[in-house]
Amino acid sequence: MKSNTIARGILKAIAVFVGVVLLCFFIYKVQSVIAYVVIAGVVALLGRPIVALLRRKLKFPNTMAVIFTMLVIFGLLLGVLALFIPLLSDQGDNLSFLNMKDMQNALDKLYNQITGYFGASPKVVDKLMEGGELEKNLMEELDMGFVPKFLNSLFEILSSFGIGLFSVLFISFFFLKDSKFIQGVLLKIIPKPYETKAINSIESIKNLLSRYFVGLTFQILILFVIYSVVLLVVGVENAIVIALLCALFNIIPYLGPMIGAGVMVLLTMISFLDQDFSLVILPNAGYVLLGVVIGQLVDNFFSQPLIFSHSVKSHPLEIFLVIVIAGLLFGVVGMIVAVPGYTVVKVILKEFMLDYRWVKAITKGL
Repeated sequence: MKSNTIARGILKAIAVFVGVVLLCFFIYKVQSVIAYVVIAGVVALLGRPIVALLRRKLKFPNTMAVIFTMLVIFGLLLGVLALFIPLLSDQGDNLSFLNMKDMQNALDKLYNQITGYFGASPKVVDKLMEGGELEKNLMEELDMGFVPKFLNSLFEILSSFGIGLFSVLFISFFFLKDSKFIQGVLLKIIPKPYETKAINSIESIKNLLSRYFVGLTFQILILFVIYSVVLLVVGVENAIVIALLCALFNIIPYLGPMIGAGVMVLLTMISFLDQDFSLVILPNAGYVLLGVVIGQLVDNFFSQPLIFSHSVKSHPLEIFLVIVIAGLLFGVVGMIVAVPGYTVVKVILKEFMLDYRWVKAITKGL
């Protein structure tokens, strides 16, 4: 009898292990579908306030409100993509395989101007960096071969973009239209005694995340306006597109603003590459950097506190620690999903584990 029990336990453990492996393999195979569903969920959360407004204030039928909302979202997406066409067109020659030499020459020129401005020749810099053993200058040592590889990968991503866009819009439409039906399907999985708590959790999560993503959209919009004004005043080419691109980097907490600042300053310097470094390039780069600092001050002391306090209702220090931990565990993706993910966890804990003191402490005011 004892041997049979041990054998059944071993078989059960093996079955569980095989099941977990198969589940991980299945998730790996359908990871693109999962990504579509997650993105569609975000789009649905963004569109939810518009649908509610159309239904309550303008008395739209549910289907018409959802269709109108999806058309608005699709139109905004097309407008954003259309903004990038001039930038891609203007930079296409510089990034093409046939003009890699021109790009390297331009970077060489910028490098020589910077070293010349600070009173150092490329040879002196080479000696300082390489102990005098380097015979070529720094930019000649730069391997530009990564650019064609990057472009090839980019083209592969763009080739599947159409399918992904259609999938996200299709799923988002039904998330908005049949949200009650989807919620009903989920509730059938949950045991009967926990249905009320599950319903409260779902409604709280939808409300909080809707406010969070709407607030995040306004945060990016404010930075976009500030960056656009700065770049237009300085006279940078394709200022609107560059401002939008760098504002979107702020989706990545803490790391994104630094990347955006570096991109803006670099593109500003390249825009004035044919002009004097000390009289034009350096001052304009300084003005742009000052604009970035102003934008980040507005973001840190106005936008972010407003979003966190009125949407996810978490303390800034709490958010900081969650983002850092998520970044250490899951990288950039973890940093992006840290705040909404933490909000979901807090709501679930509040509904199902409120008897614990530590749960009451972290969900206070939620």
